[in-house]
Amino acid sequence: MKHTVNPKSSATTRGIQVDVESEFDPERSDPGNGYYFFVYHVKIRNHGDSAAQLISRHWIITDADGQVEEVQGPGVVGEQPRLEPGESFEYSSACPLKTPTGNMRGTYQMVSETGEKFDAEIARFELAPGYTLH
Repeated sequence: MKHTVNPKSSATTRGIQVDVESEFDPERSDPGNGYYFFVYHVKIRNHGDSAAQLISRHWIITDADGQVEEVQGPGVVGEQPRLEPGESFEYSSACPLKTPTGNMRGTYQMVSETGEKFDAEIARFELAPGYTLH
């Protein structure tokens, strides 16, 4: 059975849809020294009927050797976007790995208009050199 590498993922939690697409950046990588650089693009859309704000993030990054790194912090790219119904927010970030492949998944901690906290799922997506920046 052939394992298909999928550099994209999509998940929707309580009306918050998170789409991610990753790509390998050969110009910023140095495979000879075990350094593989990946860029990922995120689009967060509010399909719900009330506003929600992204407060923090929690990423779980796993390399090909099974080493797991967790990254947590406030907001994304220095922002804590508030999304009204129908609005979206896009950003790009990056992840270096010591192995040529890996994967990422996680959650965004959100707060609804009523002050209720919930986690919006970020579905697993692969980091692999088969998908390169052009």
